[in-house]
Amino acid sequence: MAYVVADPCIKCKYTDCVEVCPVNCFYEGENFLVIHPDECIDCGACEPVCPTKAIFPESELPAQWKEYQALNADLSGKWPNIAEKKAPLPEAEDFKEKQGKRAQLSLEGGTKK
Repeated sequence: MAYVVADPCIKCKYTDCVEVCPVNCFYEGENFLVIHPDECIDCGACEPVCPTKAIFPESELPAQWKEYQALNADLSGKWPNIAEKKAPLPEAEDFKEKQGKRAQLSLEGGTKK
């Protein structure tokens, strides 16, 4: 079982989770992060440090966000790996508490800064 990044991460992209991940299984899109399900060791270190509460064990992923399980698997194979903490998106604080952000998810990969 792996962890899944869901809707609350969109347009925030805090990377506290990346900093604590012992296996570097996070991948970066333009305005979202995902976890590679085959690389995640299910340690749970990422979940409590996420400021937006966007990370869930697969078995506890809320029903309204089930599509994110497939999105994490698909996008982690397309986007670049991120292994170091970066600044959140400039609009992160404005979007941190917003609900229903799926339509704003960019499928473009992040940068390798």
